[in-house]
Amino acid sequence: MKLRGFEIVSKYADAGLELPYRATEHAAGYDLAASESVSFAPNEIKLVSTGLKAYMQAGEVLYLFDRSSNPRKKGLVLINSVGVIDGDYYGNPGNEGEIFAQMMNITDHEVVIEAGERVVQGVFMPFLVADGDENRLKEVRTGGFGSTGK
Repeated sequence: MKLRGFEIVSKYADAGLELPYRATEHAAGYDLAASESVSFAPNEIKLVSTGLKAYMQAGEVLYLFDRSSNPRKKGLVLINSVGVIDGDYYGNPGNEGEIFAQMMNITDHEVVIEAGERVVQGVFMPFLVADGDENRLKEVRTGGFGSTGK
């Protein structure tokens, strides 16, 4: 039985991508890398594809956090501070659940992320819901990145 983890989305099936892993025994985060090279103009915001999707149990979420070295070494930040990958994002018809990192170049020069370069770290965590939440109508996800609440 699969509990939680990562898979490669079909459009990158033959690209030789590696599944993320924790760098040390006590690391909480899985390092996610760019699936292809991306160039950022100064102050530009772009979505960086990881070529991955994540599956998890009910009551769990995958949070994406900036790597601590990104601002200092690359001049890049995860512009939305924390990415939230919901369990029902996995396998959605809009984009198969492909995980993207929304990054911004905070420098005054071009910055390039190379394919295979680590961009964010993903941490699986449980979450709680408010009383009465189970009685509300639930929206069914039908799209990809940023698709709920449209």
